[in-house]
Amino acid sequence: MSRLPPETPPRAAAFFDLDRTLIRENSGQLYALNEYKHGRLTLRQLVQSSLWLLMHHGSLLDVEAAYAKAARHWKGVSGTQVKDLAAEWFRSDVASRLTPGGARTLDEHRSHGRPLVLLSNTSGYIASAACECWEMDFWLANAIPVDERGKITGVMDRPLCIGLGKVVKAELWAREHGVALEQSYFYSDSLSDLPMLERVGHPHVVNPDPKLRSVARKRNWPVLDWSTP
Repeated sequence: MSRLPPETPPRAAAFFDLDRTLIRENSGQLYALNEYKHGRLTLRQLVQSSLWLLMHHGSLLDVEAAYAKAARHWKGVSGTQVKDLAAEWFRSDVASRLTPGGARTLDEHRSHGRPLVLLSNTSGYIASAACECWEMDFWLANAIPVDERGKITGVMDRPLCIGLGKVVKAELWAREHGVALEQSYFYSDSLSDLPMLERVGHPHVVNPDPKLRSVARKRNWPVLDWSTP
């Protein structure tokens, strides 16, 4: 009688938030400033973008509405053009902002053979550039659909990669790659990432906002400071 080969046990992965975690700043704000500098955003749009980010950090933003409006701004623009501009900007202005603790933790998980996954509510264009610059393996972010001509449609894919949406995307990716979230790690600064922090076996909070710091203390989660060398 033939015997089936043993199943490969699920492996662990390391998931990382981007803004105020791997970098101390918000990449969306940095990108908006760059777009304004090059005349692709008006001053009014820059101010509105800054207001959105403040509201988001305070959990006061209608994220669905904000992303819908942002997507319409790029409608009809070449996806390849936006991707190339985002990659060039990231290499020149953001890659060097990787925190010392973030760099050390990426190296540590890499040495253990764990897949490095960027899990962020940024755009797929920025997430892709981050993975390339920091030699991460995968990204899960907000994909920006294009039509048959390669033009941005102005409509975002759902679910958005925020809150429970991050869990949905991570669970799908984990099933496809033989990863057990119960054995995996997630690093984030924000209370909005609480669902994903609760989903993994090894949650870590990094330079957290006050509300998340309080949750972490109550649950005995590690609280890390990645800003120091």
